[in-house]
Order: sequence, then C-alpha cells, then structure tokens
Amino acid sequence: MADPELPSQIALPLSGSLPLKAQRIVVGNANAAVIDALQSPDRWPFRVAVLAGPPRSGKSLLGRWALGLHGAGQLEVIDDAPGWDETALFHCWNAVQQGGTREGAALLLIATTTPHTEGWRISLPDLASRIGGSLQLAIQAPDDVMAGELILAHAEARGLSLPDGAADYLVPRTTRSFAAIEALVATIDRISLERQTPATMSVWRAALEALHGPEQQRLL
Repeated sequence: MADPELPSQIALPLSGSLPLKAQRIVVGNANAAVIDALQSPDRWPFRVAVLAGPPRSGKSLLGRWALGLHGAGQLEVIDDAPGWDETALFHCWNAVQQGGTREGAALLLIATTTPHTEGWRISLPDLASRIGGSLQLAIQAPDDVMAGELILAHAEARGLSLPDGAADYLVPRTTRSFAAIEALVATIDRISLERQTPATMSVWRAALEALHGPEQQRLL
C-alpha cells in the first residue's frame, strides 16, 4: 500500500545534470504505489522489479531517483529493458541472485510496456519466466487531482504563469495522459509567446483547439 505521507512532489538527487522541467516528479494516484515500492528493493521478489509506464510518465526519472536514493552498489537500473540483448538481461537477473551485479544488489528494469505484451515479447524462455516472477510495477493514468498538479508543475518548469483556475478549466477538457498534459502546457506556452500575451482563457482555448481540433473543442 502506498505511504499516505508521501509528498505531492519529490526532488531528484541528480538535479544538477537534468533540465529544469525534470527536477521534480509529481506524486499522485498514478505513481504513489510505485514510489512506495521503489524505496524497499529488499522486499522485491528475487530483488528484481519491472517498472512499466506510458510515454512521458516519469518512469526513467523515477529510476534515477531510486538510484540516487539507494546509492552506488545497491541498485542497478536498466532503462529501455526491451531494447537490451536478452542474454545480457538474463545474466543480470542471475547475478542479482548470486549476490548482486557489478552495479548493484537489486535490479530495476524499465519499459514502456509490461513483459509478454506487444511491446515486449521475450523469446528466451528462461528469461521470460524469471522476469514474469519479478515484482511488476506500473504507472497508471493520472486522475483529475494529479492532472491538475501536472499542469501546474509543467507550467512552473517552463516559467509560465497560469492564473488561478487554469487547472480546473483545463483538466476536464484534455486527454488524461502524461504526454497529452505535457503537450497541452507546451502549446499554451507557445501560443502565449507567439501572441505576446499572458496565458489567459483565450490562450487556453486556442491551445485546446490546436490539439483537439475545433469540433472536439466544442464538445469539450
């Protein structure tokens, strides 16, 4: 169960090497359980976990946060695990069972999709069974509360000032996904700069229309 005391945002320990908009991860319904689990690799089955999440959901940032949290020698993080050679992944899994890899005593695999789905077909039978027996973590779609916090966080990262009520107006009118929310704020920022005007409701409407089309905007 996710810790109810988790903050609404967590800072990354590697802030000096990341762009401004990647400095904080918004915590909400979609990722609170994941963040809770990442704090205790010793509880993972076989000390291996698979973290899956949609594009722009912060899964790679969470991997870097976990790496900084546990320190060198405690955790190895493999991003884009489906792109790795399966034999190499198999050796990493086995190494953890034998006391740890060269990078850490636990292993976190990051992917856009969960194993044994269209985006990650594992052909090596031994690897498939071992990955399937590891802890499966998944970032879900954000709810309304988290979507609003994401809008404000993306705006803050861009130095974009949004008036009070912006999130309340925008959340019901945009697609509930991490990528769509990020694209919406980027479009608001772009239109505001092009018009050289504050990001008020007329800009929000223009951004929604640019992303969803006039017909969809009327429905929204």
